[in-house]
Amino acid sequence: MLNENVVKLLKSGMWDLATCTQGEPNVVPVAFKDVTPDGKLVVGDVFLDTTLKNIAENHGKIAISVYDAQNLEGYQVKGTARYVTEGEVVTTFKAMVEQMFGGAATAKGALVITPEKVIVTTPGADNKKEL
Repeated sequence: MLNENVVKLLKSGMWDLATCTQGEPNVVPVAFKDVTPDGKLVVGDVFLDTTLKNIAENHGKIAISVYDAQNLEGYQVKGTARYVTEGEVVTTFKAMVEQMFGGAATAKGALVITPEKVIVTTPGADNKKEL
């Protein structure tokens, strides 16, 4: 599902996380993110209050958009997120955030996202193709 091109772009690009509840969409950019060796997407929670509320209300449903603005390569990943407040992934994000913000902010937890669909958003013949 997450082929080499998708993983490369996920590791190098910014992500936009989209959630929705009660007809009200929410999209936020995230910088503290990674792809695990087993294909999960992880996001450090620094300012994800609305995102977390939406995930709690919509059974974890989430979408991620990632793209390269120069060559227009892009993908949408749809999946299910669960929130964790301890473990290696949280420790890693806490250290990353605290270093970047000089201790003025920290990660409170992390989203662990299980991809269920990957859709091409790159303009061209494969646009809207599910991988």
